[in-house]
Amino acid sequence: MPAPAARFLCALLLGLACALPAAGQGAPPPVEAFFSNPLLDDAELSPSGRYLAAISGAPGRRDVLVVVDLQENKATTVAGYKEVDVLQFQWVNDERLMFNVSDKQVGPGGRYQGSGLYAVDRDGGGMRQLAARSGPGTGGGSHASRGLLPARTAMLAQRGAQDSNAAYVNVYEWNDNDGSLATVNLLRLDTVTGLTQVVQRPGPVDSWMLDNAGQPRLAVRSERGTTILHYLDPASGKWRKLASFSTYKEGRDTFAPVGFGADGSLYVRAYLGQDTAALHTLDLATGKINSKPVLVTPGYDFDGGLVTRRGKLLGAIVETDAAAIVWFDPEMQALQHKVDALLPGTVNLLSTAARADAPWVLVRSFSDVRPLAYHLYSPGTGKLNPVGSSREGIDPARMGRQDPVRIKARDGREIPALLTLPAGGAGKKLPLVVLVHGGPYVRGNHWGWEAQTQFLASRGYAVIAPDFRGSTGYGTAHYQAGWKQWGLKMQDDMADAAHWAVAQGHADPQRICIAGASYGGYAALIGLVKDPALYKCAVNWVGVTDINLLYDGHWSFDSDLGEDWKVHGMPVLVGDQVKDAAQLKATSPIEQAARITQPLLLAYGAVDRRVPLYHGNKFREAVASHNQQVEWVVYQDEGHGWTRPETRFDFWKRVEAFLGRHIGAGAAK
Repeated sequence: MPAPAARFLCALLLGLACALPAAGQGAPPPVEAFFSNPLLDDAELSPSGRYLAAISGAPGRRDVLVVVDLQENKATTVAGYKEVDVLQFQWVNDERLMFNVSDKQVGPGGRYQGSGLYAVDRDGGGMRQLAARSGPGTGGGSHASRGLLPARTAMLAQRGAQDSNAAYVNVYEWNDNDGSLATVNLLRLDTVTGLTQVVQRPGPVDSWMLDNAGQPRLAVRSERGTTILHYLDPASGKWRKLASFSTYKEGRDTFAPVGFGADGSLYVRAYLGQDTAALHTLDLATGKINSKPVLVTPGYDFDGGLVTRRGKLLGAIVETDAAAIVWFDPEMQALQHKVDALLPGTVNLLSTAARADAPWVLVRSFSDVRPLAYHLYSPGTGKLNPVGSSREGIDPARMGRQDPVRIKARDGREIPALLTLPAGGAGKKLPLVVLVHGGPYVRGNHWGWEAQTQFLASRGYAVIAPDFRGSTGYGTAHYQAGWKQWGLKMQDDMADAAHWAVAQGHADPQRICIAGASYGGYAALIGLVKDPALYKCAVNWVGVTDINLLYDGHWSFDSDLGEDWKVHGMPVLVGDQVKDAAQLKATSPIEQAARITQPLLLAYGAVDRRVPLYHGNKFREAVASHNQQVEWVVYQDEGHGWTRPETRFDFWKRVEAFLGRHIGAGAAK
């Protein structure tokens, strides 16, 4: 049997990876090894499993869409351009794909919002533009200029029927008065002719869900603090209201749809009075959640998705300390054991094609020291073949081990955290970075190779990343304990994590810095106010500097914080401007700037719509008169985070130099 054509793609990726700068003898890997765009950004099997499509990237060229014929040992670039990158793709059927494009070399300030929509045959023929795109085009391909869908069209990120040339797409409609989302229309689009059919809506819709057969079945809308779900009943062919509940407050009747089983059952994520969420089914006739859970993840909220193929529910993706798949299907469980034996020491997530007789299974593998890599496993032969890695130039032996730990906060609450120590750093009192996630009402930490943490560890720093109270994924009590606790008990959790690292002998108490983005940037600043003796410095990028500014601060353009969140969410979770006025002032970095005297690195994006540059400018004005140790950088085309590789390289080199001066090798002892 000839070697599978996956090796063609693997060779392509490895051959172009040599453009990365090489580390000197004994030197840590260069910043580019951590923060360049991935070499392999995505991969997916076709419905039959005969073909593999992937987005292939490399320094010095644009990301392209490659299709590998795994039977004929042939790899073909089916879409690749000089001025734009292939951004996302999906299989329409076994012979045709849809994709969109973007310019990954510019930030949001220079990027055209419409990413376009295109379709192409798996051999590169039959190219057709389906939706408009402003700015540089892709060139080539047919389209009817008057028949293009608007640029606000996007692929639906769900597996469709894959049995025709048609696929479902979303078309977004915005309110003219305030730019908020009015509704999302669902269209059935023929990718060969460009003809469309509009799916009737039950009213304004935020999101749609397809069933196991790839047909529209659920419509969701959140408005005025209430979420409403409508179900398209196959018996009547009409929409009917299925459920409604509070968007921001958990109750016995609240749930989140996860997906549909092959028998039409709706699987949901629900609490039903328990502290942690589990996977349940919902009675579609009554709208009631079945009390007996399908799957429970003790100590963690169920937060994953269903793994299906056409006509069968196979399992569910879960995340506890790390991601995994719980298989309901015995054959898939047996396959998992075989793959794990071939790839020991990594998390191996299996992805199946739509058809049960597919000859290959796609495997996504990673660990705390190994970036994401792709393999193909043949159930018929039991052989595993490499496809490619998302990154090259990363030596696992030089990466820091990442350990999930539990820390007792000062009030007794258990705080989950990830501790990363540099290779060979165990048993040493190291300089410590407390890395604070954004959100804040999200799960911040996910076990696995992560660029920011590993970059810091490669420079000799221990890193503690707490999932402080308010973080999701660990139950209702942990989540709600963080409501209205910005700068208060949430901040205590971060300090307690640092004290724990010191007590365990991992950290030097005289060399601790706090860092983060967005909410994490806010926490970095207020940490200097609340715990001035603990933190020697802070790094804040795109960070909030005053909660009131999130409500009604200066906007040079429309904020992407929705009014529904400001009116119904923020007063409950963050703080009410009137009732909590004194607290918001006491926990405002701007209002408390006179107390901040430690060194600061501040970085903002000039076109950030979440935390506008105004936040940074106002804080800089407030702190500059008494603190001469403030480093400041603005990236003109960047938004809420860094999208351009060059920005990431520049920023993290600044971080490396800043930390080196204040808590690293260059710090005064």
